Amino acid sequence: MAITAQMVKELREKTGAGMMDCKKALQETEGDMEKAIDFLREKGIAKAAKKGDRIAAEGLTTVKVDGNEAVILEVNSETDFVAKNEGFQTLVKELAEHLLANKPSSVEEAAGQTMANGSTLESHINTAIAKIGEKLSLRRFEIKTKTDNDAFGAYLHMGGRIGVLTVLEGTTDEEAAKDVSMHIAALNPKYVSRDEVSQEEVERERQVLTQQALNEGKPENIVAKMVEGRLGKYFEDVCVNDQAFVKNPDQKVGKFVESKGGKIREFIRYEVGEGIEKREDNFAEEVMNQVKK
Repeated sequence: MAITAQMVKELREKTGAGMMDCKKALQETEGDMEKAIDFLREKGIAKAAKKGDRIAAEGLTTVKVDGNEAVILEVNSETDFVAKNEGFQTLVKELAEHLLANKPSSVEEAAGQTMANGSTLESHINTAIAKIGEKLSLRRFEIKTKTDNDAFGAYLHMGGRIGVLTVLEGTTDEEAAKDVSMHIAALNPKYVSRDEVSQEEVERERQVLTQQALNEGKPENIVAKMVEGRLGKYFEDVCVNDQAFVKNPDQKVGKFVESKGGKIREFIRYEVGEGIEKREDNFAEEVMNQVKK
């Protein structure tokens, strides 16, 4: 029988499984809703769906470089224990390889793509969920390209707690690019250079600094000059080119890269779980949760 979008939607609501998995289950069971639910349970996918309301704010970032192409991604788990699990680490590598080879434009597109083992990426993650016993998810990724005259800098901090991918233009010095990525991991800049900072953000900062100076009792006739000086310090905080290089504080990062014949084109910095509201478990409870599984 024909499998309708409404049937797929209903099965998704009942099981929480992904769209592609629900469609396949209905096709395999000729549209029988109860049999489709059993099919998903047998595959371990319904088990995975039950974990859907859990918070996955731990995990790993990784960077994979292949010639002139590179991908940076974040895969989440519920606990740091699982992030150190060999099976989880293998999953992260498999996802990186697939993303770089197939170049989907979004996480949603990636979920429906067929991997080398014949299953969809979504199904592959669900199989890992059933095996590992935690909610796992591909949260985000970015794919970058360069020319033969450029360099990628890949750096993972704390085994993948923070991942950075930097692209240097005009130099093939990968070691320098990696050093810049290490700096970015440590200081967490928001921009490459001052011209990337919006006028709105600059004006907002200028107003805050002006009010601070006035509150300090500084004379109005020197406040404007003070504010421009303090704005320079603000740019040093948010722009990597203006920051003192961690490996040589006497040199700005932008000048370091110039000394290698290049400039920073762009960077991506992922920190595991940033922006996700984490559940407040204490360490003892986390250990007990693992023991009980």
